Order: sequence, then structure tokens, then C-alpha cells
Amino acid sequence: MSTPHYHLIGICGTAMASLAGMLKAKGFCVTGSDVNVYPPMSILLEQLKIPVSQGFNPNNLDPAPDYVVIGNAIPRGNVEVEYTLNNKLRYVSMAEVLKEQFIRNRHSVVVAGTHGKTTTTSLMAWVMDVGGLNPSFLIGGIAENFGVSFRVTDSNYFVIEGDEYDTAYFDKGPKFMHYLPTTAIVNNIEYDHVDIYFDFNLYKLAFRRFINLIPSNGHLIAGVDSEVVQELIPRAFCPVESFAIDAPARWQAKDINYLDGKTHFTIFYDGKEYGKFNTSLVGNFNIRNSLAVIATAEKLGIEKEKIKEAIASFRSVKRRMEVRGVIAGITVIDDFAHHPTAVKETLLGAYERYKGQRLIAIFEPRSLSARRKQFQAAYEEAFLVADIAIIAALFEPHRVEPENQLSPTEIANKMIEQGKQGWSIPTANEIVSHLETIVKEGDVIMVMSNGGFDSIHEKLLSMLKNRFSK
Repeated sequence: MSTPHYHLIGICGTAMASLAGMLKAKGFCVTGSDVNVYPPMSILLEQLKIPVSQGFNPNNLDPAPDYVVIGNAIPRGNVEVEYTLNNKLRYVSMAEVLKEQFIRNRHSVVVAGTHGKTTTTSLMAWVMDVGGLNPSFLIGGIAENFGVSFRVTDSNYFVIEGDEYDTAYFDKGPKFMHYLPTTAIVNNIEYDHVDIYFDFNLYKLAFRRFINLIPSNGHLIAGVDSEVVQELIPRAFCPVESFAIDAPARWQAKDINYLDGKTHFTIFYDGKEYGKFNTSLVGNFNIRNSLAVIATAEKLGIEKEKIKEAIASFRSVKRRMEVRGVIAGITVIDDFAHHPTAVKETLLGAYERYKGQRLIAIFEPRSLSARRKQFQAAYEEAFLVADIAIIAALFEPHRVEPENQLSPTEIANKMIEQGKQGWSIPTANEIVSHLETIVKEGDVIMVMSNGGFDSIHEKLLSMLKNRFSK
């Protein structure tokens, strides 16, 4: 019997490239095509010896593969999609392939919630690895402890980031509905992805249905600092482990202190001290992420000392408060934050870690939610944590009606009203030029975007080298 052949349309997306690597690791024949073939995913696919066609062409599907995997960014009208449909080829989504090839018949640990999924999934995989469970995993970023975003093992455990975004053009339900959760973490729920969830009730409904998937012999690990998570807990047919910093919960973190480059905290379970922990992560949002993982690890039977060791040795995820360089005492940080709550929490974490230093926030409104005015007030409040805020022009503004667009100018004006400095500056090059005139030694520059932002980090570091080497 011949080896099944999977062809991935849109193979250079982060998740699709990871899936290609997983399929290859399992011994399948894998090919793919994309229009955006560039690093880092192009390098990964080259290293994995997976053939990638530059551009879409029906010839890429001749001879016919056994499965055509259509990425969630690929629309009708794509020539390979049209050829697939016209010739009745078997087509599937990325989430379906994950379910059938990697998750079914395993203990699936799914990490869901509006914020913190990538960090929490990476930390969960690391704690399970240190604890001897040797999990397979798929993460929406590069976990620094592993140096990769995916791994395939022969263990009974699979850890996956549970994305609530839609699955494919032919499956508009959320990806996490395919992931067969045995244990599910729901960290927090706030309105997001306004392009596909037209009101908050629809967004909540997606999570309600996800919670409803957990079997009675599974577990829900619920972040009850989120009122919406509290609201949805009764939908669970399984035991629930609650965790929180501020709300009453079974698992609680107290005595949180940042000292000598580490955050120290004490965990209580049902009111009794469970243990003292430390992590290189900062900010209460990361303590909640850690709490979720500790509660889950305990349920998975991992020894407490192993949990402590893993929490302390966790090295975070690329693009999550990642220091890109320090020049003349000026720290340039890259972060993926784009929702206003994530922006605020990220800035609060930076404020805590770099106490006493001037904090400059640079933000590109790039996601569809970030470009919409319904989050205007929330962004205005979030940036007040910083001393200086510079807001770039909206990415692809034509995709949002003018009357519904976020106003960078209003965010800058709010900063000025509150006695701080704020500017609306359209491009990365103009932002770097402006910073050259105001930056001082000891400043912390936090760049936030869920895209490439025109390589602004490299441009900033180059400018700082030139300016401070004179």
C-alpha cells in the first residue's frame, strides 16, 4: 500500500508549516504551495525536505494527492481550490487532520481563552516534558525551551493551542471544536475577532460549545478571574478546577513579588499552601497562565517538585516580551499583543520589570479587531500605562469602513490630555526617525504588533547603534 500523500494549500502559514512537519514526522508524503514563501517557515520546510511550489497552480495537484489540506486563509477562487472541487478530490481542514492523525485516542490537553494561549500551551508542554510525560504538541509560536512549534512523540499526550478563530472557508466553526479535549484550560474570555463574531454573545457561544465537548472523565481548568468563564462553568459535564488571583477559587496565587529578575509567588489549594514558585515571566497575566498549568499538571499526576522545576526553567515564547537588543541601556522588546487587554497587561508587565525606566509603547493596529473603533476607549486606557505612546497607521485600512475605524490620533490625544506624550505616526520608518530625536539612555521601547511591522525592530536597533556609537 502506498504512503498517503497530503498536499497543503497555504503551507507557509505558521500552523500549516507545523502541520506539514508533523505529517512528515509520521511518515506521510507531504507537498505544498503558497504565494508567500519566505523565512522563517520557508527555511523550516526546506530543512524538513518538504517540496513547496511558489504560487498556486492546478498542476501542483497532478497526480492527485490523497488529501488536499486547505488553510483557513485560502478562499474560494484560489485555482487549486477550484481544481480540487471540480475534480472531487478529498479535501480537509488543518484542524480535521490534527484530530484524526494526532489527537484521537490520546489524552488531549487543549488551551483556550482570549489571551495567553501560546505562552500557556508552551508552558504546559514544558511542565509535562519535565514531568516525564513526553507529550506531542502544536503551539502557535516558537517555544524557546524546545526551539520548535511542534513535536510528534509516541506518548499518550497531545498538547494544543485551542484557537477560537474559524477553521476553513468550508467550515466556519472554531478550530478548537475539532480537538477532542480531555483536559481543557479556559483562561479568560473577552470579546475578540469581531470580523467573524458579530457580537459578544456569539463569541461566548463558541466557548460554551467548547466546554460542552469535555467528557465526564475529563477536567475543565477554569480561570474565574474572568466573569464570563464563571458564567460558562455550569455548562461543563466534568469536574472543574478553578484558578484565580483576585476571585475565590480552588487554586490561588498570593504574595506575588518581582525580585532579582524573577517573579515569586505562593500557590494555595483549597485554602492550604501548596508551594512556593518562581518564574522568569512577569505580570499577573503570566501568573494566571502559570496557575492554570500548575492546576492541570497536578491533575495529570506530575510531581510537585517537577512542576516547580519546570515553572522556574521556562524560557517563554518568541515574540512574547522578547528582548531583541539592548544598546546604550535602551531595551528594544518585541511583543505579539494586539487586543487592548493584552496591550495593557503587557505594558504593566514591562512597567514592573523595568521599574523607574521610561516606557515607550509603539503599536501597529493590525488585526481586524485592532482596527475597529469599538475598542477605542479600551486602547486609550491601555496606553496610559506607558510614558510615551506612538500609534502607527492602520494596516490595510480599506478592509474596515471609514466610520468604523480606530483613530490613532485620538489615542495620542488621550495620552497628551493625561500629561503624557503621544503621537500618531503612520509608518515604521517615520516612527524610527521620530524616536531618534526623543530616545534617551535607559528607555524601554515596547513594540506591539501581530505582524512584521515593516521590520521596525531591526530598524530601531540599527538607528540606536548609529546614534549612540558616535
